[in-house]
Amino acid sequence: MAMLYGKHDHETNKFLTPIFGDPAEQHDLPKYRLAQHALAPREADRLVRDELLDEGNSRLNLATFCQTYMEPEAVDLMKDTLAKNAIDKSEYPRTAEIENRCVNIIANLWHAPESEKFTGTSTIGSSEACMLGGLAMKFAWRKRAQKAGLDLNAQRPNLVISAGYQVCWEKFCVYWDIDMHVVPMDEHQMALDTAHVLDYVDDYTIGIIGIMGITYTGQYDDLSTLDAIVDKYNHHHTELPVYIHVDAASGGFYAPFVDSQLIWDFQLKNVISINASGHKYGLVYPGVGWIIWRDQQFLPEELVFKVSYLGGELPTMAINFSHSAAQLIGQYYNFVRFGWDGYREIQTKTHNVARYLAKAIEQLGEFSLINNGQQLPLICYQLVPRSDREWTLYDLSDRLLMNGWQVPTYPLPANLEQQVIQRIVVRADFGMNMAHDFIDDLTAAIKALNQAHIVYHADEAPKKYGFTH
Repeated sequence: MAMLYGKHDHETNKFLTPIFGDPAEQHDLPKYRLAQHALAPREADRLVRDELLDEGNSRLNLATFCQTYMEPEAVDLMKDTLAKNAIDKSEYPRTAEIENRCVNIIANLWHAPESEKFTGTSTIGSSEACMLGGLAMKFAWRKRAQKAGLDLNAQRPNLVISAGYQVCWEKFCVYWDIDMHVVPMDEHQMALDTAHVLDYVDDYTIGIIGIMGITYTGQYDDLSTLDAIVDKYNHHHTELPVYIHVDAASGGFYAPFVDSQLIWDFQLKNVISINASGHKYGLVYPGVGWIIWRDQQFLPEELVFKVSYLGGELPTMAINFSHSAAQLIGQYYNFVRFGWDGYREIQTKTHNVARYLAKAIEQLGEFSLINNGQQLPLICYQLVPRSDREWTLYDLSDRLLMNGWQVPTYPLPANLEQQVIQRIVVRADFGMNMAHDFIDDLTAAIKALNQAHIVYHADEAPKKYGFTH
């Protein structure tokens, strides 16, 4: 017997209503106060997604160092652990153990000496890690200065760093009353000038910052030479020695795999602490950093606090408190997933893409390279002077944006601010196919600008354009 169908009204399915026919899409929601009534989840989701439609594509963002791709399995794992609070050690003891394993893995990667007792922690990005490293140096210096009988009120303590510093160091100095002794860079020395670094050191210097990958140009400070200079200095200043903190935000997870012969880390005796961003070449989505001290003696105990852990206590050091453990779990996933060989393969591929881009850009004949991707996979270049060229790098950034590429144009730091450059950051998710596409679009953009009748940036004065990260 055939089945007959009749009135059926005890079940409704509101999803038969087209999303763009919903009441939520028929009027403008308040943007700066709460709406009166709740929305259905899919309506809220659609409205928020629509708000984000006209933003740039993160994969085409060549300005940022931050990771823009993770494997689906890693994303699922991080999604499932978003609710875990990283600071709750007793509630999530396995997460605490995972953080401990990551610290050990990183300390081993950076050659922490077996004869010393390294210690470290995860942070929310490298900026927090820099703050912690700076605070440890300040407190340790103050103890040495008091023991040596130095008048702590005579002048403020200071930090020595090159002009290529990242803004987090300026924040650190402002927040904690530290003078910043900036070692100038010039066109011949676009990293820390080790020949003159001691000109900026005195009894009130809490430490020297070495940078493994200046954000402006991607170059490494010469840390082996700096260590030798500091070692000689400390031989004559035994009461008030100076130590080195390495800001390896970008290079910490890159150099060990691409240039394993480079000596920059705890193999240098005066390097006492190192920070890095897990969300840069550690290959994790934004939200995780790391700091390691080579020995517990370099982390003043008054900066360490005790939290409950498995009925006991666990030492912790942080500026932030509650935050999701998802990113540090994502870091551990990467360590387990890739291992040494996997990281080396990924970073080597990234290096090769950067070197290809540098050669292809140089062959265009319009640019002179400042950095060719030999160290960090950054390509920086400026225009070759040409009297008949009517466009600037700012115009070129605009033109590339028409194809979705976000390429920053900006002046170099103090003493070099009249030099305007563009910078391309090559990340793990920027493959050779994308690199060829970019060169095609760059070539077309240059051709269009050379034939253009209207130029938008007639004013050639240096200015910021986009983010320099």
